[in-house]
Amino acid sequence: MNFKLKKPNLKNIKPDRIVKFFDAKNKTELFDFIKKFLNSEYIYWDEFRFKEPLPEGVSREELWLAIKFFRESQNLKSIITNTNGKNFTWTKLDYFEEFFHELDMSTGGELFVERAGVDKVNKQKLITRGIMEEAIASSQLEGAATSRQAAKQMLREGRKPKNESEQMIVNSYISMKAIEEKYKNADLSMDLILEFHNLITKDTLDSTGAKPRLRKKGESIYVSDKMTGDIYHEGPDMNFVNKELLKLIKFANNESEENKFIHPIIKAIMIHFWIGYLHPFTDGNGRIARQLFYWYLIKQGYWAFVYLPISKVIKLSPKQYIMAYIYSEQDDNNMTYFVDYNVKKIKLALRDFKNYVKKQSIGNTKMKRMSETKYNLNIRQVQLLQYLHGDPDERTNLTIHMNINQVAKMTASNDLKNLVKKGFLIPKKQGRNVYYYGAKKIKSLF
Repeated sequence: MNFKLKKPNLKNIKPDRIVKFFDAKNKTELFDFIKKFLNSEYIYWDEFRFKEPLPEGVSREELWLAIKFFRESQNLKSIITNTNGKNFTWTKLDYFEEFFHELDMSTGGELFVERAGVDKVNKQKLITRGIMEEAIASSQLEGAATSRQAAKQMLREGRKPKNESEQMIVNSYISMKAIEEKYKNADLSMDLILEFHNLITKDTLDSTGAKPRLRKKGESIYVSDKMTGDIYHEGPDMNFVNKELLKLIKFANNESEENKFIHPIIKAIMIHFWIGYLHPFTDGNGRIARQLFYWYLIKQGYWAFVYLPISKVIKLSPKQYIMAYIYSEQDDNNMTYFVDYNVKKIKLALRDFKNYVKKQSIGNTKMKRMSETKYNLNIRQVQLLQYLHGDPDERTNLTIHMNINQVAKMTASNDLKNLVKKGFLIPKKQGRNVYYYGAKKIKSLF
């Protein structure tokens, strides 16, 4: 059963009723109320119908019609169309400009990392953290049934995945690394899209038990609720999809016939939406949509986005993520719902990252000073204790310590044995390996 948004009955409201708002005694109150839903609260009728209090002398339906009228007057046409040839539209909300300026100053020049005094080694660790968190959360959004803790441990130890959920996470991680290291300057092409898709779906199966691939002509695909069976979206026919993918590629390479400037953040979100709408593959559409979002931003110079795991924030509100698509498709192709949702998630991810860096910087400075002066620890040992601090499930072993620090076996062994001797590590033999866990004494350094 196709999911349909509930819509208000606006048929009996005469258009001149909205014109009369301009002559109403309380017109200031009316327009202040309406303005709120043109910018700060860009919500649909299903939420608006519960908003209180309303201005006097006007019905809720009349207010909604006025909001729709003003929204449509502000809409900008995008290059993206639905199967009926109708363009999706979007609006520049008031808060975009100020936030995009902050992003332009931060995520290109990376000032929020530099100002925190993060050194080169820790910058790379923050990048690795961001890529890991994004790979895990993006896969979990698509159904990977693995805990964040277990997934991080698997990636850090380089362990082979045990099941398809872990394979999804490893694939997403490898793909994100490839974007940062290999593809950040590449132009988008159909071959590159297929290459990205192969990376994220390696050794996994789609719902039919086959290797995920590009859909064939006449082959249907649905986005549905597994609990209720409601169908949220049906992927368009592949004749339409193939034509649109060519348009998307030109758009992503800034070769589109439409020469109007669109901020890179908005363009990246549009690419994300476009892939989600087309659903060109039998599986992996959500992951590749978010991967292309990152690819585009990194290519445009916003390379510090690798620090920001947006999917981790989206995962906290997966239903809202789905609804942002639904509102955009079913409320007259108004893509502002999806743009607004994603911009707000980027804001949250940036805020969370800044708080994390600040907290780590304060704690690490104190810890580094005490570690070096009181216990005579080297930088490799200090960084290991920083990593183990506060999480009893984190661990390392000889091979991991060697690989992370690019040191010889003897050097790595001496590092670990010294930390055991000083009471900072607890060795535990598990099978053929000896793993080292953080001891309670580490907390005394912070």
